[in-house]
Amino acid sequence: MKILNFGSINKDFFYSVNDFVRPGETISSNRYDIKIGGKGLNQSVGISKAGVKVYHAGIINKEDTFIIDKLKSWKINCDNILLSDNPTGHAIIQVNKKGENSIIIHGGANHDFNLKSIKSILSKFETGDVLLLQNEINNIDEIIDRAHYKKMKIIFNPAPFNNDILKYDFNKINTLILNQSEGEGLSNEKIPDKILKVLNNNFKNTEIILTLGEKGSLYSYKDELIKIRAHDVKTVDTTGAGDTFIGYYVAGFASKMNKKDNLNRASEAAALTTIKLGGAESIPSIN
Repeated sequence: MKILNFGSINKDFFYSVNDFVRPGETISSNRYDIKIGGKGLNQSVGISKAGVKVYHAGIINKEDTFIIDKLKSWKINCDNILLSDNPTGHAIIQVNKKGENSIIIHGGANHDFNLKSIKSILSKFETGDVLLLQNEINNIDEIIDRAHYKKMKIIFNPAPFNNDILKYDFNKINTLILNQSEGEGLSNEKIPDKILKVLNNNFKNTEIILTLGEKGSLYSYKDELIKIRAHDVKTVDTTGAGDTFIGYYVAGFASKMNKKDNLNRASEAAALTTIKLGGAESIPSIN
């Protein structure tokens, strides 16, 4: 069973601030860092650091091949990373003194996937392989349709949430991993139990994993419900914690790890990610 992560690659610009900037306000940052990230890239790093091989499919600017070198150093297969004339996707990330973040992203080359490149990449994978997707690249619906036709196991993280997500065929998705905000967008409910009830009813053959930050996570599928506590750590920056959870969970899923043990390990890895300033480099190794 191979894991294909069809996902974003970004350059992340971090600004440490006391409080998030408000409309009409200019503030100074306490610290500035440039790191590589993106939900897709972070999740691939999580999979690899969990000790499982992952094939990353993404697009970056042709001048940014240092990113490929860095991914290879993390033992991520880069055969399906394409080069573009468009700028690499990037994010402006504010991190406040509580460790909370506020993020603006620009898709850039992440939105350069066309039908030819999608068909070419998927042709290298087969029935039973795992496909991991987020919502930071283009042509998601095309990728879902083609992967479902090949009978790949599709795990989808609907982030960032937008109206395009409502057009996707969730009946073709095996596992949906989302946070409370994304759950609200899909269910029109705010309380976790009600979110799960709506999603379970709407997508009866899809496993639902709802992450709740410091309140842990919930797994729900048919009559099975698993509650996982969050691990208590001193948080510096929550950036990438959700991606780390997903990466570790996917690695455990592909390795046929016990479900509850897998969720617990993913929760631990996510917590450890928050004790450092974010980005892919903050993701821990737990085997």
